[in-house]
Amino acid sequence: MIVEESLQKGLCPRFLLPSTPALGRCFPLPNINFTLPEDLRINNTTVSNGISGLLDSINARDVSVKIFEDFAQSWYWILVALGVALALSLLFILLLRLVAAPLVLLLIVGVLAVLAYGIYHCWQQYQVFRDKGASITQLGFTTNFSAYQSVKETWLAALIVLAVLEGILLLMLIFLRQRIRIAIALLKEASRAVGQMMSTMFYPLVTFVLLVICIGYWAVTALYLATSGQPQYIYWASNTSTPGCENVPVNMTCDPMAPLNSSCPNLKCVFKGYSTTGLAQRSLFNLQIYGVLGLFWTVNWVLALGQCVLAGAFASFYWAFHKPRDIPTFPLSSAFIRTLRYHTGSLAFGALILSLVQIARVILEYIDHKLRGSQNPVARCIICCFKCCLWCLEKFIKFLNRNAYIMIAIYGKNFCVSAKNAFMLLMRNVLRVVVLDKVTDLLLFFGKLLVVGGVGVLSFFFFSGRIKGLGKDFENPNLNYYWLPIMTSIMGAYVIASGFFSVFGMCVDTLFLCFLEDLERNDGSQERPYYMPKALLKILGKKNEAPTGGKTRKK
Repeated sequence: MIVEESLQKGLCPRFLLPSTPALGRCFPLPNINFTLPEDLRINNTTVSNGISGLLDSINARDVSVKIFEDFAQSWYWILVALGVALALSLLFILLLRLVAAPLVLLLIVGVLAVLAYGIYHCWQQYQVFRDKGASITQLGFTTNFSAYQSVKETWLAALIVLAVLEGILLLMLIFLRQRIRIAIALLKEASRAVGQMMSTMFYPLVTFVLLVICIGYWAVTALYLATSGQPQYIYWASNTSTPGCENVPVNMTCDPMAPLNSSCPNLKCVFKGYSTTGLAQRSLFNLQIYGVLGLFWTVNWVLALGQCVLAGAFASFYWAFHKPRDIPTFPLSSAFIRTLRYHTGSLAFGALILSLVQIARVILEYIDHKLRGSQNPVARCIICCFKCCLWCLEKFIKFLNRNAYIMIAIYGKNFCVSAKNAFMLLMRNVLRVVVLDKVTDLLLFFGKLLVVGGVGVLSFFFFSGRIKGLGKDFENPNLNYYWLPIMTSIMGAYVIASGFFSVFGMCVDTLFLCFLEDLERNDGSQERPYYMPKALLKILGKKNEAPTGGKTRKK
């Protein structure tokens, strides 16, 4: 076979480049001048870009190999860091029954002290610039915001704002002190409930598994739909100027199993894509939309299931008159079975309402993305207003659903009745709702900061080699990128802390609704005794009548 025939059939390369051996391969040398045959449809720039892309992919592969090596050497210590995060999260929640009141007091005093120092600092700066500093009328408007630091009006305005905030906080502490005490007592009771039912802290693992199943099913279904078309093949030739290839039907459909009866030596039948014609193919987009809607619905249903199950478990703790004797033996599994048996439809209805709002938000985001290149400010403003309204609506529906699921777990009524009862109950106690919500958010934020920050600091000192003399069994591994296991540990600690504190937050909300129901439905008599703990009875100045049998209720 002659050389020209070998080239025409694609058996040999049409040109060669200066190369060097590396990793068992021949790689073209970059930045080398070379000459290409005139009959090729590519130029030197195309080849140079291809070489650069090849080198970039090799460098990326080298980085990925180093990252894999770092994970292989540090995975054990990453698991240790995650175990520390788990222990810290659980310890913080269990210790809240002891440190909730001092911690809230410390945080409040800290905020007051920071505001007081800010007022003092602003007053000092105002005194400095009052006589020799420039005024706002002399400076005018400027984009150099650092210039405003030497203006007396800036410090006066900051002083007024901080003083107003300090005054508002002091007034809130004076007039809402009893509600703050109730919130602290509920936090202590929630910590006690978690201690009695430790299995609830690991329920997020069940939610995670169910979410993985839902998302995996949607991904497989979407992949099957995307590849359900008929594969199409077309004729292709690398060089149509070769003798015998002038009249080949390039880009025409072909059968890959049929022989190529052509005089063109380099003619091939290659894959082009999947057919988009036909009844089934025309419906693929609608089927994908249906799948996305189903994904939103099932994901929200799984989250609703978790909230209702936890609410049922914690409600059984609150309504146990003699604790822990009256608490069910398996409160979490009992609540799970009860929820699946009786409340599946109510959860699905609430999840559907939330899913429709989320789908509407996704559609608006898509429209906004399409209009970003548009110069129509009115349309952009309208879309922005709609996005803001839907965001607020989604937050409200999540809040309403969460409390509706708690009422479903307590009384077993349908979604609409439970949502109405929960909303009216909260509106009759709106100040208590606000105080409890903010106190809980403050404590959980502090706890999350403690867990994530503690794990991050320990990981940094360990993986960076700053801790010496730990012994051979506790030596830090030699890593290419020591920040990688640090960031992995921090993100894992955040996920663990979020999971634990979400359960604790659900416990607080459930006990709060139970407390409000207890307060409105019972009066402390023998027929309708209060179920709340003695600490709450003492704060509210209430008590239960002593039973005739002489038996007293345990705390």
